[in-house]
Amino acid sequence: MDDVKISFESSTGTVEAVRGVNFTIYPGQSVAIVGESGSGKSTTAMSIIGLLPGSGKVTDGTITFNGQDITHLSDKQFEDIRGSQIGLVPQDPMSNLNPVWRIGTQIEESLKANNVVPGTERHERVVQLLEEAGLPDAARRSKQYPHEFSGGMRQRALIAMGLAARPQLLIADEPTSALDVTVQKTILDHLEHLTKELGNAVLLITHDLGLAAERAEHLIVMHRGRIVEQGPSREILRDPQHPYTRRLVAAAPSLASSRIQAARKAGLETTEIKTGTAKADDSPAANEAPVIAVRNLTKEFDIRGQRGEKKLLKAVDDVSFDLRRGTTLALVGESGSGKSTVANMVLGLLEPTSGTISYEGRDTSALSKKEMFHLRRKMQVVFQNPYGSLDPMYSIYRCIEEPLALHKVGSRKQREERVAELLDMVAMPRSAMRRYPNELSGGQRQRIAIARALALKPEVIVLDEAVSALDVLVQHQIIDLLAQLQADLNLSYLFITHDLAVVRQTADDVAVMEKGRLVEHGRVDDLFDHPQQDYTKNLIESVPGLHIEIGTGENLGLAE
Repeated sequence: MDDVKISFESSTGTVEAVRGVNFTIYPGQSVAIVGESGSGKSTTAMSIIGLLPGSGKVTDGTITFNGQDITHLSDKQFEDIRGSQIGLVPQDPMSNLNPVWRIGTQIEESLKANNVVPGTERHERVVQLLEEAGLPDAARRSKQYPHEFSGGMRQRALIAMGLAARPQLLIADEPTSALDVTVQKTILDHLEHLTKELGNAVLLITHDLGLAAERAEHLIVMHRGRIVEQGPSREILRDPQHPYTRRLVAAAPSLASSRIQAARKAGLETTEIKTGTAKADDSPAANEAPVIAVRNLTKEFDIRGQRGEKKLLKAVDDVSFDLRRGTTLALVGESGSGKSTVANMVLGLLEPTSGTISYEGRDTSALSKKEMFHLRRKMQVVFQNPYGSLDPMYSIYRCIEEPLALHKVGSRKQREERVAELLDMVAMPRSAMRRYPNELSGGQRQRIAIARALALKPEVIVLDEAVSALDVLVQHQIIDLLAQLQADLNLSYLFITHDLAVVRQTADDVAVMEKGRLVEHGRVDDLFDHPQQDYTKNLIESVPGLHIEIGTGENLGLAE
C-alpha cells in the first residue's frame, strides 16, 4: 500500500477515514494492524479486497498485489482475485454464516465460486478443509447448520472457507475477539500452523496488543486513520516510540498482567500497578462476615425433545463461595461453564434448583416480594453488551433516572441532582443527559450503565463481562473507574469474565468454573502463582502475550 487515502461520503460532506497509509506485506509474512475502534484498521484491510462499505472509495495512492495495481479494479475483476488469491476471515462468526444453509454447503460454495475443485471431488474437499480447521468428526459436522455450532466452531468453519482456495494472502479481521482465551489460543495456533504449511501471508486486524505481538512478526499501529508506528512487533513492545503506542502498551490487560508478574519477581510493591487500590489482607474487610454467601448452588434445565438422563442439563453443580465486603470476586471460566447462570441466580433472576444464597446472613429465597424489591436496591448489575442494555428510546437522563423513579427516591429536582452527580462520578459531561444511547460510543454507554447501576447506592454490583466488548484503552479507563468507585464507596463486585488478564488486574479472590462445577477457589495471587488444577493452568497459559518481554515504565512514559 503506497500513500493510500480512503474517504466516505456522508450527509455532512466527505469524511477521510484513512489518510496516507504505507506498508508492505511479503510472502509468508504475518503482519498485524492494531488500534482502537474507528482508527481505520478494518477500512484499510477491506480496501485491499475491494469490500469497502457504502460510499467508501480509495481517493489517492496505489494498492499493488503480486505486482498488479488493484486500486481501481471493477467488481468483476475483484471477484477474480477475491477468495482465490486474497482470502478473508470476517470478524463475527455469529452473523457471517448463512443460518439456513448447512456448513458444508457454504464451504462448497466458496470452492465453486473460485473454481478450485471439480464438482465430483468437492464434498471430499469440504470434509478435508473442516478437518484441517480442527473440527472433529468433520463429515457429520459438514451436514449441520450454524446454530448447532459453538462460536469457536463457527470461527473454524470461516477459517476453512477463507483458506478453501489456498489464497496467497489471508485477511483475518478480529478473528477471535468474541471467543474464550482457550478457544482463541487453539484457533490462532491452528491458523498459524495452516498458514506456515501453505506459505500464505496473513494480515491480522486486532485491538489486542498482546495477541498481535505474539502472533505477528511485523506490527502496524493505527490512530485516527494514520499509521503512527510500525516495525518488528517485539521491538515496538519493548520500546514504543509514539505516545499513542505507549498508551496502548500501558493499557493492554494481557501485558499489564505480565507487568504485575515482572514487578513481583523484582520484589517491587505491586499495589500501585494494580490501579492504585491497596489490596491488603489485614484490612477489616478480610475478617468481616461475607456480604453474599453462596452454598451448594445447583441449577438444572430441561432439554426439549430429550428423554431419560439426557433430559436434564446441570448448568450449575454444587457451587459454594463467599463475596467479602469491599472486595472483588472474579468468577472465571470458558463459555458454557455456568458463570452467568450463577450471576443470574445471585441477582434473583433465576430460581435455583437447590442450594442457598444469603445476603448479609439472610436467605434470599425466604424473602417476600416486598423485601426482594428492597434488596434490589442493594444489588445492581452491569451487563456485557453496552449496546443492548440501554433503551434506545430513552434519553440518557431517563436511563439513569428510571431506577430512582421506580423506587420512589426523592423529588423530581433531587433526582435531577442525583443524575448530574452520577454523571460526574463516571466522568461523563452533564450535557450527556440530553443525548440518546445511539449518540454515544461503546465505552461511553458502559459508563452510563455503571452510573445507572450506582443510582440507588447499592452495596453489591454484579459485572457480567462488563469490559469484554470494549477496546483496550476504553477497557483500561473503565477498570480504573471501577477500582476508584470501589475505593470511594466500599462496593463489593462479583465480576463474571473469561478474560484472566483482566482478573489479574482487578480481582482480590478468584473462583474458577468448569462445566458447572467450581474447580478452584482462592486469592488472586495464590491462584496465578500456584494454580492447582490443569484446567486453571491452561486458562492462565492461554492469555495472549503473557510471556512477552515489554518495555519498562520509563519506556512507556509511565515514570511520572
